[in-house]
Amino acid sequence: MDLQMLALDLDFLSVLRSLQENALVKRYKNALCALSGTPSEFASAYGALCAQVYETGDPSRVLLHSIHRDSNALTDTIDRPSEQVMGAVNHDVRTLCAMLSVSGSELLDTAKSIFGQALPNLYTLPTFRAGTALPFSDAAGLRSFYQENGFGFFAGATFYAVDKEAIVPVIHPDPVRLTDLKGYARQKAQIITNTRAFLAGRAANNILLYGDKGTGKSSTVKAVVNEYAKDGLKIVELSVTQIAMFPMICACAAHSPYKIIVFLDDLSFEREDDNFAALKAFIEGGLTGKPDNLILYATSNRRHLIRESFADREGDDVHRRDTLETVTSLSDRFGLEITFSVPERDEYLSIIDQLADDCGITTDKDQLHLLAERFALRRNGRSPRTAKQFIQMQLAQDMA
Repeated sequence: MDLQMLALDLDFLSVLRSLQENALVKRYKNALCALSGTPSEFASAYGALCAQVYETGDPSRVLLHSIHRDSNALTDTIDRPSEQVMGAVNHDVRTLCAMLSVSGSELLDTAKSIFGQALPNLYTLPTFRAGTALPFSDAAGLRSFYQENGFGFFAGATFYAVDKEAIVPVIHPDPVRLTDLKGYARQKAQIITNTRAFLAGRAANNILLYGDKGTGKSSTVKAVVNEYAKDGLKIVELSVTQIAMFPMICACAAHSPYKIIVFLDDLSFEREDDNFAALKAFIEGGLTGKPDNLILYATSNRRHLIRESFADREGDDVHRRDTLETVTSLSDRFGLEITFSVPERDEYLSIIDQLADDCGITTDKDQLHLLAERFALRRNGRSPRTAKQFIQMQLAQDMA
């Protein structure tokens, strides 16, 4: 292989041109170009390449991750790419495969043939193996990879959050599954039905889950995402103070093949909160609509999301009806409202029994119920969260 020509081919990347900014590709290119420079320049570039390869562990995995997350002329026309685009992709893929096939030993052998005795310690330098093969070797293979696995910004993870005005993957997402959540079968069925319609491209509603604390509103949303992540479902969590990031999320989602839930957890507003009006406009009524592959799920302890006072209902405003409509105007934009109330005694004890069975607790049922009721009285009342905390305490005592 002509390694100096390979450096030129990396310059010619077109459809996958953004990969020139990948740190690994930069290091490979610098080392290849340094073969036309001085021994000192090659030594410096080769050392930097070795450091990058050692840091990444598997160069092919790192490069595949970048290709997977890329948006380009092929992904923009994935259903019917032109012959010109496919031809350019063929060049790019074959060039990147050739780059990964270059080992440290091959670079050093080429350097010896060029520099000779000017680089006397050549064979004492560190080396590295060639990268493993990518799961595609031409344009048709990459197109199939994109069609099967998706592409673009949201390709790298399932759970995302906003950090310092940037959308970033959640490093340790909550692994909760629907089978972990006991009770509330009707509420879960409503959310699942709506989510499956959304994934299928049918009409689906924004959802507001409201009700008492500890009833599993947030956990249910996360469990549904974990259940359908294999079908391309993603989630981006926003706080009330980050609502201004909504347009950026819409822009990232607009050309994505994935279905994306924007999750507003523990949503509530004070009167005169600017974020209240902003969110209303983003959901419905603004000049820029949200893309069809984006939906909103929100949880709140308040049905109307904004703090109400008796003055709102008794009317110290001149136009009392307008005041009330302002209070309810945001919640009305959620087409599906699902209530999570604290469980009655029998439902609470049923949750206790199911959790106990899952954890292998064999305490007499009547005794277990008595202890669970006492625990709920000392805590914040009956709820799935209280039930889970009680079972965790029982497990700790059994292991003591």
